[in-house]
Amino acid sequence: MLTSFSRTDIGKKRKINQDYIYAFSEKIGNLSNLFIVADGMGGHAAGDYASRTAVDVMESFVENSFEKNSQTLLVKAVEAANSEVYARAGANIQYEGMGTTVVAATFVGRFLQAVNVGDSRLYIIRNGSIRQISVDNSLVEDMIRSGGITREQARNHPDKNIITRAVGVKDYVECDVYTEELKSGDIVLLCSDGLTNMVEDGDICRIVMEAADLEEAADALIDEANAQGGKDNISVVLIKYED
Repeated sequence: MLTSFSRTDIGKKRKINQDYIYAFSEKIGNLSNLFIVADGMGGHAAGDYASRTAVDVMESFVENSFEKNSQTLLVKAVEAANSEVYARAGANIQYEGMGTTVVAATFVGRFLQAVNVGDSRLYIIRNGSIRQISVDNSLVEDMIRSGGITREQARNHPDKNIITRAVGVKDYVECDVYTEELKSGDIVLLCSDGLTNMVEDGDICRIVMEAADLEEAADALIDEANAQGGKDNISVVLIKYED
């Protein structure tokens, strides 16, 4: 059984919310459910348009696809979104160079299947601890993996917002795919970097565990990100899995 709650917030510094979220816990096409966070990039309203377009295309693709394998379906949906965002960016100069991150997940029985492009994140919170499942497609993540900087140094690195992969910036896209076996009581979090750049993982875990329910948890996460400066749009999708 799944329960979920999602919320997005403009934050304290931005003039427009370029995040776009989707949370549907019932059957859609050949998926039993679908959850997406997209964080758009591009000048003026281009980032907002890119994230919304990507999510709309993914939803439509899933709804109409004959693909039975859920993970393959997620990947194909992201590829369809990439093609559409890239085409629209090329057709209109005001959208030139736009793109978006995408992290998307579906629950298949006790398994979580997910895809990721960019630096929006997927976490599992279990028994009072938090674990990041997705790996950021970012410059600082590459630097961490090569031993150039520590994870602590990465939090305040001047290039921490540079991503190495996004939906819509090239005519093809490469997705990272993940499969995780869940335990009853697990809470899955999808979020944009407006949360994770402001709030440490340990504090995210504490806030979620102390909340009475998912709605209270989502509100508290966004309140904390804003209290820490709210430098970007903040999006959270929380899903609780129970046998």
